[in-house]
Formats: sequence, C-alpha cells, structure tokens
Amino acid sequence: MNNNPLEILIHYPLSEDLMNSLKVFSGNLNLSFYPDTPLDEIPEDVRSRTEVLLTRRMVPDPAAMPALRWIQYTLAGTDFVKGSPLFEREDFQATTLSGAVAGKVAEYALMAMLSLGHKLPLTCAYQSKKIWPPDRWESLKAAELHGSTVGLLGYGSIAREIARLLQPFNVEILATKKNLLELGDKGFIPAGLGDPEGVLFKRLYPPEAIIPMLKLCDFVVVSLPLTEDTTGAIGKKELASMKKTAYLVALGRGGQVNEQALTEALREGQIAGAMLDVFETEPLPKESPLWEVPNLTITPHVAGNTSRYDQLVFDLFTANLHRYLNGEPLYNPYLPDRGY
Repeated sequence: MNNNPLEILIHYPLSEDLMNSLKVFSGNLNLSFYPDTPLDEIPEDVRSRTEVLLTRRMVPDPAAMPALRWIQYTLAGTDFVKGSPLFEREDFQATTLSGAVAGKVAEYALMAMLSLGHKLPLTCAYQSKKIWPPDRWESLKAAELHGSTVGLLGYGSIAREIARLLQPFNVEILATKKNLLELGDKGFIPAGLGDPEGVLFKRLYPPEAIIPMLKLCDFVVVSLPLTEDTTGAIGKKELASMKKTAYLVALGRGGQVNEQALTEALREGQIAGAMLDVFETEPLPKESPLWEVPNLTITPHVAGNTSRYDQLVFDLFTANLHRYLNGEPLYNPYLPDRGY
C-alpha cells in the first residue's frame, strides 16, 4: 500500500465512542461518516475516493465509486449482492458479518429448544386465560433437552456455537455440512466461542443425506445460508421423516422451510412443534395461515438482535481492517459462485 490515507466511508450508525475508537485505530485513515444516507446524497468527491465501505446493505454502482475495493457488510446474510457488477472487478471483495453475532443466535436456538421442549408457549397460553390446567401432568409433560439428539442443518458459525452451548446437556449432535473434508472454521468468531476445530458433533452428513439424519433427531435447527440449494431444504418429505415428538427451529434465512408443508405437518401432528424466526415474506403478512397454526411459535426475525450489535460490528470490521492494512486475507469473504 502507498502512504496516502486509506479512504473509508462509514455508512452505518456507529456510536460516537466507536467512531472515536476507529479514529485512533490507525493514523493513516481518512473517515467519512454518512450513516444510512442515500448514495446519491453522499458528496461525489467522497464517493469517488472511497476505497473501503462499511454498510448495512448498500450495493453501489461501480461507476459511482470507482476506487472502491472492499465492502464490509453489517449483515450475515448478503444474498442481495448477487449479480452485482462490482464482482466483475478482480481487485474488489465484499465480506459479511458471519460469525460475529453467532453467540446471540445460538442462545436463541438454545432458548427455542428449551421453550418448545418444556411447553412454554402452551403454559403462557394457559396463563393468559388464567387457567391452571387440570391435565397439566400430561399436557405439560416436558421433552428434555438433556440426553436428546439434536440435528444441525449447516455446520457454520452459528451451529458450531450451538454445539458448544449444548455440551453440558449431554446431547448427541448430528450435523449436515457441504464440505465434509474441511472440518475447521476459518471464518470470524469471537474468542472462546464455537467449534473452530470441528470436534463437537458425533456424526456429519452431506446435505443429500438429510432424511436419514432427521429420522434420528429430537430437535432440528436450521441455520443455513440462503442459496438455490438450500431454498426449500425442509419440505413435505423431510417433515414426514421426522419423529412425531420432534421439534423444528428455523433461524437461518426465510424460504428454507416450506411454510405450506410445515403448516400441514403441524396441523396433522406430524411433528410436535416449531419455532420460526425467518419467513418467505417479511414482515409476515397478517393473512398468513402461519399465525393460526397450532404448536407454532413466531418471532419477528430477531434471533441476532442484541444490545451489543454495534460493538460486534466494530469488532469484526476492525479485525478485518487490520488484515486489509497488512495485505492479509479477510474474514468472511462473499463468494459469488457459492452464493454467500
């Protein structure tokens, strides 16, 4: 790199404290702060000289930002960049937030499994009606997480942290993974979290062998990236293969669970229950039949929501910025041919 300041456009509402921390990160940075400002309202001279962009989901036209070489997105799911002409540049790269919020999402998954297994939604329904159920010993009989079999669809940063959190519960962890030969995790993950060496599962399955895995599971958690291959990953056939006593948790991306098939499965008692945080259409329309489906808990895509979100964004961005300044490979590169 030359001795000119690195031009960075912050298109994300970092707090004043975090911006001040970024200013002292290196003496050779020139920061422009336009949080959530539409691209055409950012001064042309700022756009034209920007080399690094921190943004939630801006996908600029290459002509508008000719010096742009790296975008750090503040979201883990970045399927919205698909097809961007930016990736025709050999000297351009984008990185995602994958891994940074894995701890929070994994806690959601743990909460979901415990909540479903211990019939918390039904208990809350009884509470709202001021009912002490006379058949509580039967209707509220728990399916314990301890000693169960948990299936993780996709063994990325979220699933690896789920696996770590499950260790005290003495569960048998099964997982699907596209590349069975690469067990280690090369992506970003906060220190002490996850399964960086890939040793916490009992058995790995290729995506094509999902049904034999589902047949064994008491809980199934979907945390896949959204690609053509993962769209509709859980459909009628997959749901029919699950135990009638099993629970499904979906927190990856909408569209990976066939909502019509899930509606039918829950109404017919093919599985015991489910908790969904992501949907084919968001916000979930009022007319969606999912609102009335029995044994289904709905949350509004908040599995990754945390009061520490901006700090986690900052931690990953500065880790990658250090690598960028030193000419090292960045964490979490978006690969167009892979789709995430």
